[in-house]
Amino acid sequence: MKHLISMTDLTHDEIIELLDMAEDLKEKRLRGKVTDLLKNKSLGMIFEKSSTRTRVSFEVAMSDLGGHSLYLNYRDLQIGRGEPISDTARVLSGYVAGITARVNNHDTVMDLAEHATIPVINALSDLEHPCQILADFLTIREYKTHLKDLKFTWVGDGNNVCNSLILGCALVGMKISVACPKGYEPNADIIDQGRKLGGDITITHDPIEAATNADVLYTDVWVSMGDEEERDKRIRDLKIYQINEDLVSVAQHDAIVMHCLPAHRGEEITAAVIEGPHSVIFDQAENRLHAQKALLIKLMA
Repeated sequence: MKHLISMTDLTHDEIIELLDMAEDLKEKRLRGKVTDLLKNKSLGMIFEKSSTRTRVSFEVAMSDLGGHSLYLNYRDLQIGRGEPISDTARVLSGYVAGITARVNNHDTVMDLAEHATIPVINALSDLEHPCQILADFLTIREYKTHLKDLKFTWVGDGNNVCNSLILGCALVGMKISVACPKGYEPNADIIDQGRKLGGDITITHDPIEAATNADVLYTDVWVSMGDEEERDKRIRDLKIYQINEDLVSVAQHDAIVMHCLPAHRGEEITAAVIEGPHSVIFDQAENRLHAQKALLIKLMA
């Protein structure tokens, strides 16, 4: 693995290796043990979109690992004034040991990876969000001890996170059911790709059907960055695709509830569920740090 652009850049064994490494790094951090495996290395972080968890987790990860991170706002770079992505990739390759990019268009991160001579990490694009899925799988394994054969349920808009989860579940042997309205289905090519990987994938318009006997319930905001003009329509279309106490009640008695945050309480999920006994949402958020540390070591050490 040279880059992480899509979940399909990982094999099953590499995912398990990263999760094992993340668990070890998490335990060492709790004990205050120094893990400066990226000492004197720098990470360039290109951001076209605003961020809390992605930016902070990568910056802290590099600091914990003895390295340094540079926040590069798209508008402050020459690519914001027309410099080709290929030129930026080659220039940064001479300065830093790796690049993360949080971009509007998936082609941008693909171009970076094509022309960079250093590892490139997709920190979110309109098509995928693989870093989030590594943290999700780390969290599921902490609570369920394993991944294979669990029933994973996504409720809501079939967005970039959902796309990566479909591929990730296929790679680790987790069954996935996606409940969404017509017109909000995940990317068709991603679904096809997941099935070719052996994934057990169900797409339905019935949230009760998808959530019944689920081990994991997961949702995301209905109005993602860039979709603000469609806000009223999206809320109308998605109003029955809310994770609430009624939906949780049809899942397994020990089901966990996840959300990649930020959450809009009262829309895609209720406050009662976020703060309730099934929620692992804030452990999930913390695990972004540990999973990304493992990824950075894998690619840059």
